[in-house]
Amino acid sequence: MGAAMRRIHVGNALSAFGLGFTVPYLYVYVAQVRGLGATTAGLLLAVFAVAALIVLPFAGRAIVRRGPLPVLLAALVTAALGALSLGLATSAIGVLPAAAALGAGQAVMQPALATMIVDCSSAETRSRAFATQFFLQNLGLGVGGLIGGHVVDTARVSSFTLLFSIEAAMFLLLVVVMATVRVPRSPRIEAAGSGSGAAKGSWKQLLRNRAMVQLCVLGFVLFFACYGQFESGLSAYGVEAAGISTSALGTALAANTAVIVVAQFAVLRFVERQRRSRVIASVGLIWAVAWVAAGYAGLGHGSQEMATAAFVSTYALFGLGEAMLSPTVAPLVADLAPAGMAGQYNSAFALVKQLALAVGPAVGGPMGASLHAPYVVTFLLFSLGISVLAVRLGRQLTSVQDRPWLGRSRVVVQRGAAAAGHARANA
Repeated sequence: MGAAMRRIHVGNALSAFGLGFTVPYLYVYVAQVRGLGATTAGLLLAVFAVAALIVLPFAGRAIVRRGPLPVLLAALVTAALGALSLGLATSAIGVLPAAAALGAGQAVMQPALATMIVDCSSAETRSRAFATQFFLQNLGLGVGGLIGGHVVDTARVSSFTLLFSIEAAMFLLLVVVMATVRVPRSPRIEAAGSGSGAAKGSWKQLLRNRAMVQLCVLGFVLFFACYGQFESGLSAYGVEAAGISTSALGTALAANTAVIVVAQFAVLRFVERQRRSRVIASVGLIWAVAWVAAGYAGLGHGSQEMATAAFVSTYALFGLGEAMLSPTVAPLVADLAPAGMAGQYNSAFALVKQLALAVGPAVGGPMGASLHAPYVVTFLLFSLGISVLAVRLGRQLTSVQDRPWLGRSRVVVQRGAAAAGHARANA
């Protein structure tokens, strides 16, 4: 692993740490600590998400034209200003713009960092690089949430000011670290004509790529049916239908992270030699089993211990699927992107993810809390739909896109043939 890639992975870990460090406490901070009420707190979370949706389409074009590093540095400074402002704000007029800046900055970091991984990796190392990214992101989220929970005290406003100040300082430190990264020059697409025309052209080019469009649809279902349910519908279902305690819910979330951390690189060895479309289809089946376990937890008639064990296993199975997806989906997005368009494709996929994470809780939360059987059946069908969509996507992929090791094998064969020819010439 080169020095540039190591710094990129540090950036991924620290950006995830910042997310886990403060985001879980935004609602409590605004509603209770600052005394601004539940309505303002809910509005803040909405602004946080909407800001990400607004900036991501522009982030892709900026990455394509300027490169990922300048865009990342701008996002880090924006997030730092947002975090610091949020820690000092005392009214709705102050917290909402601060949340918008923090949300926009953190949203742009991910496609910028993903594009830097693409630029600094090869076809041979890309799956492992993205697996490492996902591993460090989960580690950063978990450690950030754990430390943040010990820093805050709802009785002391100063503890939250300290929390956001530490996050702002961390983002600025990350600016210094990332500014030293030397990203290999990748093709840049200069705007032709007016800026709006160039932007429309790049989006039209992406939308004409049928495989990428199908991957975006599949990505929406993936994030909607899994990630969009973790802290909303599934947790509400566990508490209301299965009688899961808050401590058991914490155990389930810890099991999800533990499976990812423990299984990530073991799973990588298996995934690297399988068709990408079949790996994603397998994840759909694994998640279908997870929803069956959730159904048993909430709708069965076993003991509370059995219900808790089934509910924890649901989160663990989700973690196994996530570990299989991390070295599969992100490299596939990169392989589908034409030369110089990785930033646009990464931002488009990040936008789809953000949409799913916005819609998922809105749909799943009320269903999980009150419509228990329909909730499980609905998301069981979504998981099976993932398998169907993955098989259909496989028909749109070239053999190398679906089986990337074929391309690596061809390179090895070509190098071997060239070496043999050179030896014969010198004989």
